[in-house]
Amino acid sequence: MKAVAEKKKQNNINEYILYMYQMEDLLRSYEFNLNDIKQYVISHYPISEDEKENTLVWFNELASEMQFEKITQKGHLESIQNIVNQLAELHWSLLKTDNDYFIIYQKAKPYVIELVLEAGSTNPGHEIQICINAVYGLLLTRLRGREVPENILKATDAFGDVLSYLNWAYFQKNNDG
Repeated sequence: MKAVAEKKKQNNINEYILYMYQMEDLLRSYEFNLNDIKQYVISHYPISEDEKENTLVWFNELASEMQFEKITQKGHLESIQNIVNQLAELHWSLLKTDNDYFIIYQKAKPYVIELVLEAGSTNPGHEIQICINAVYGLLLTRLRGREVPENILKATDAFGDVLSYLNWAYFQKNNDG
């Protein structure tokens, strides 16, 4: 699972963020009980015994970080949120400099505004956090086997286009500089 995270981080930063959100939620769902995670999750993963031990160590490190950062009930690891914030900074830069991105974002913007309005007095975060949260929500809905309303599918498709472009730009920026 650690290897999956590392590969995603190298190849698709958005998938990495979503995967790490899943790992945080997995730890929460098992109430940070590493013995249960070992028995019910890691033991069923098709990796060697050494990799299983390394995965357990990795989960222990994640659990420790989450406890240290006081996000055992909700929230996300600071290291992951820093990447989300980097994507937001890239988003704001691209809006001013990249017409292709501007056009892609304009298709997503009405859905972003709708979600901001639906949030009411709750702060939903910046535009990119909203896109990521919506895509993560879609992932969780599908994992639970629930039907997804058409308007949510349209919104998450638009958000996916934004995140896909940001992924490309993120790696362009990080490989060039």
